Amino acid sequence: MEKINAKLISWASILEQGTRDQAVTTARMPFIHPHVALMPDAHLGLGATVGSVIPTLGAVMPAAVGVDIGCGMIAVRTEYSREQLPQNRTPVREAIERAVPLSAGAFNRKVSRDHTRARLEQLTVQAEQADFEPGRYAKRWELQLGTLGAGNPH
Repeated sequence: MEKINAKLISWASILEQGTRDQAVTTARMPFIHPHVALMPDAHLGLGATVGSVIPTLGAVMPAAVGVDIGCGMIAVRTEYSREQLPQNRTPVREAIERAVPLSAGAFNRKVSRDHTRARLEQLTVQAEQADFEPGRYAKRWELQLGTLGAGNPH
């Protein structure tokens, strides 16, 4: 963790200068409270830094709302200690990557999981009952459900 200034804290191990500059600018805004936090995947965004937490007091930042919400960072405590994991953790990482659908549907061609298919059926019925057409807002919504991330290279 690096405290860049009183209003900006970073957990990013690699922080490009443009990303840092964008976050510093955001942190200077008078309604930031208590500070902006950069996550390990922080990267330059179009209006706000992607992979950041930007709490505000008495203000809403439209540029920050929806900028990679749920970008994909999570810390999970497991039952395993470091000593119990193999020296080469690549197979573990690859198994996790295979288990988590990525790309926000960009590369998905079909719904392949039974639980996702069942949830889609439920949501379709609920949308019909509410006279709502999800396809008007997200053309590939069926292929996006339950996926994670879109812009990060893997």
